[in-house]
Amino acid sequence: MQIDSFFDEGIIKLKNKKYIKIIKVNPINYNLKSDFEKKAILNSYKIFLKTCNFNIQILVQSNKEDLNQHILNIQKNIQKEKNKYLEEISKKYIDYIEEINLKNKSSSKKFYLIISLEKEVENIELIEANFREMFFKIKECLNRCGNCVEEIKDKTELINIFYSFFNTRKMLNLK
Repeated sequence: MQIDSFFDEGIIKLKNKKYIKIIKVNPINYNLKSDFEKKAILNSYKIFLKTCNFNIQILVQSNKEDLNQHILNIQKNIQKEKNKYLEEISKKYIDYIEEINLKNKSSSKKFYLIISLEKEVENIELIEANFREMFFKIKECLNRCGNCVEEIKDKTELINIFYSFFNTRKMLNLK
């Protein structure tokens, strides 16, 4: 994927005359929902898939979490408090965090949707209007599922997303 240029509103023109826009999705914790809520979320997601009649790619970035600073903060608070009961609970919590970190390799995930347009027309206003319409469809549908959806317009943030994505792929020897 070779980038030709960046436009306002977070639109990226690729060298193959394709335009893309990246949308960040802040997900819900599905596992914490009741069965009724899960059914409603799945129905809303089905509507999302049926409504969006344009190209969508889903990008998930996993980053290993370094929990050492979090543990250090807890240890500092233990020293300040001087409460035996709180100290005992905090030490058990630290043990729990370290155990989880060893087993699951704690990571955070970021979710992005990449929407695209293949337009021969160089009319950026028309392209912006098309992306705006697609964004509002996505936002409306995913908000029903409980997700927060936000546009990424900042060029530096877009570059960082591309860099981290391609860097991860190189590190894993994927093509």
